[in-house]
Parts: sequence; C-alpha cells; structure tokens
Amino acid sequence: MLPLIPVVLIALIVTADGLLPSGVHLGPLLAVAPAVAALFGGPRTTAAVGLLALVALVVAGRLGDGPAAFNHDVEIGALVTVTGFVVVYCLLRERYLRELAQVRSASEAAQRVVMRPMPPRVGPLRVASLSLSAAAAARVGGDLYAAIRTEGATRLLIGDVRGKGLAAISDAAVLIYAFREAAHRQATLPRLVERLEASLARDAAERAQTEPHAVEFFITAALVEVPDDEPVIRLVSCGHPPPLLLREGRPRTLRAARPAPPLGMGELSASEQTVETFPFEAGDQLVLYTDGVTEARDRSGAFYPLAERLPASPGGDARALADYLRDDLLAYAGGRLPDDAAILVIERAKKA
Repeated sequence: MLPLIPVVLIALIVTADGLLPSGVHLGPLLAVAPAVAALFGGPRTTAAVGLLALVALVVAGRLGDGPAAFNHDVEIGALVTVTGFVVVYCLLRERYLRELAQVRSASEAAQRVVMRPMPPRVGPLRVASLSLSAAAAARVGGDLYAAIRTEGATRLLIGDVRGKGLAAISDAAVLIYAFREAAHRQATLPRLVERLEASLARDAAERAQTEPHAVEFFITAALVEVPDDEPVIRLVSCGHPPPLLLREGRPRTLRAARPAPPLGMGELSASEQTVETFPFEAGDQLVLYTDGVTEARDRSGAFYPLAERLPASPGGDARALADYLRDDLLAYAGGRLPDDAAILVIERAKKA
C-alpha cells in the first residue's frame, strides 16, 4: 500500500497541472514523489519513483502547454538532482542499519554469555528477570544479576556497575564469574562478599597496567540467600537500593541497618559486614532492582515511585510481576531510560 502513495502523488500532480491555466505549472512538485518514497522504501524503490516522475514531467511538458524550454530543462535537472540526493540517502541509511544490526547482534551475544538467561525456577523459588539498557545502539549495560543453587539454599546477586553500555560490561563479567565460582564454596554471605571484593581488586590491579582508569570503578550489589527450609531471606547490601517485599499486595522496604560500602572501593573483611534477616514466606514476592529503575523520570521530572506502582492485587506469578514492572516503567519514562535498569523478582512457591 505505501509504495502506491508516490505514484498517486505523481498522477494527481500531472492531472492538476493539465487542468490549471496555461500560466500555472506544477511540474516542480513532482520532486515530492521520490522524497516521499525515501521515507519507507529503499534506494531501488526511490530511484524507480524518481524515474517515473521524470517521465511524467517530460510527457506533461510535451503534451500540454508547458513552460518555456529553458524552464522545463531546469525542472528536469532539479528533479534528477533531488532524486539523486534521496537515493544516496537511502543507500547510507541501509548501510547504517546493517551496521547497527551487526552491533546489536554482537552485543546481545556478549550479554547472554555474561548474564545467562535466568531459569523460571531455581529450587523452591520462582524467578523472573529483565534487563533494560540505556545504550541506544547496543542492548547491553552494567546492571547484572545471577542465581546459584547451593546445598539447601539459593543465592542471588544483583548489582550495578558505575557507568553504562559496553564500557561497563567488562566489570559486570568479572563480578558474575567470581560469584558463580565462589557462591558454592563460601559458607556465609560475608565470606562470599569478601571473596568478591578480592576478585575485583585483582582484576583492577591487572587492568591498571594498561588502563589507567581501571581502578576508578565501583559496583553496588545486594546478595540474598534464601534457605529451602526456613521462611526467611538473608541479605547483605553493598550500597545497593533496598529490596521490596510484596505480601498480599502490600509492599515493604527491606532496609539494611548497616549496609556495607559498594564493591571495588577497598578491602572489605567479613567481620565488617552485617547480615540482615527478613521474613519470606510462601507466596511472598521479593523485588530486587537497580537504581536505573527508581531514577527514571516522567515528563514532569518526578522519579519512578516503585513501591507505589507495585500492583495492589497479588494475582500473577513472578514473571507476570516482572513484565508488569517493565511495561509500567517504560510507559512512565516515555519509552526511554536515562540509565541501565534491571529487575529480579523472586517468589517462594506455595506448597501443594
């Protein structure tokens, strides 16, 4: 249907030109046809429409009482020039779109390698995740999450690397790989945080030899342990936004009394950390998120009020809640986020 629009324009312009008085000539308006074709067509379609407009201009000039020969030649030259410009534009646009598709494909592949897709169920927990990138050309960012099964418990990590886009994914990869390796071995969350801090420090020291600014980073993170046989969660917050607990439609903010500093800001021993314990019963939903969620703004500049936007009805599982938050967040921010954002929803399944 769309390719017919410039053809109809050509027919209307030629018809109107024939009906108007001899002193009025609409031939120059035919340049609109290839310009319109370039909005939705490729270089071949645009060139074909330009050629059709040129034929129409020549035929109209010969059959009707057209303009003087010099003016007619100028109109033809102008139409050929406009067509040439828009065809070149279409060629450049197609090349850019191909390169953009390649960049997105490569970046998404890298993101999947670093952050494996979260399974819908981890032990007794239902899990749903989503990641939204602020980078326009590459759907990657520095927000991260991971889940590991240990003996009798599930350990989860959510973090936010300073910076965004491709530059942040390297630091995210170091933390995720260290978490996957250490979460099985460390007996307590403070020991796990200590191990993650040491891994980041080693990586920063190695990179500093070739990257002078490698040490200038930090990662806010929250580590959560959910025992299989206890209706609680254990939390260590490293400068990360507090999780939200949703029970029967009522949200509760789980604030750490003594949060640790973000990872990457220096050696952090296990004795300097406090493990917070909160109730987490069957049917409860835990929402972990990065500050890209709560720092999203609407048109008036107001921040996204996550706790207030959580649905009052507890209907729906973890996946439904994650999808709702994604759609609501993007609608609130006008479809574009100023920073990377990630959300992790955990639900303790009810016993049958």
